[in-house]
Amino acid sequence: MQKEIRRDKIIGSRRFSNYFWAIFLCSGGISFLLAGISSYFKINFLPIANPRELAFIPQGLVMSFYGTLSIALSLYIFVTLLWDIGSGYNEYNKIENLVKIVRKGFPGKNREILLTYPLANIRAIGIKISEGLNPKRSIYLCLKDERQIPLTPVQQPNTISNLEEEAADLAKFLDLKLENL
Repeated sequence: MQKEIRRDKIIGSRRFSNYFWAIFLCSGGISFLLAGISSYFKINFLPIANPRELAFIPQGLVMSFYGTLSIALSLYIFVTLLWDIGSGYNEYNKIENLVKIVRKGFPGKNREILLTYPLANIRAIGIKISEGLNPKRSIYLCLKDERQIPLTPVQQPNTISNLEEEAADLAKFLDLKLENL
């Protein structure tokens, strides 16, 4: 049974980098907002600085705006962490001749995202590697109708040898060819 079904778990938004940025933005946003409020009321709400001497217009107002914006962004990241957006699994089932791609989305009627493809409609497993400022290294499911479905999660780029090894294992498991996109 294990040789007929393969399931790859996908980590969604619950990555260390998202926790880091949510905490960093929240603490920075609170600091900026307190600095702006301190400049307005002329009372020091920050123990590490003295923003009472800032003029509320324009410095205090701008700091309040940036603080509010930063807190809102950190709340958005915290909510995506709570809902675990993007997590799921890829299931390759030789018994049913299906490939299932399951992901969690935002709450609502389309919370569970399920994509199902028959193995007969799959042409190959593709690898796409692009270097530069924003490197992308991904594995794709290449369908016969020329669609390319990404299988790898959004994350820090994997090493090329690791990516090639994963793609080769998957292609061997599904008895498909491996191609470079």
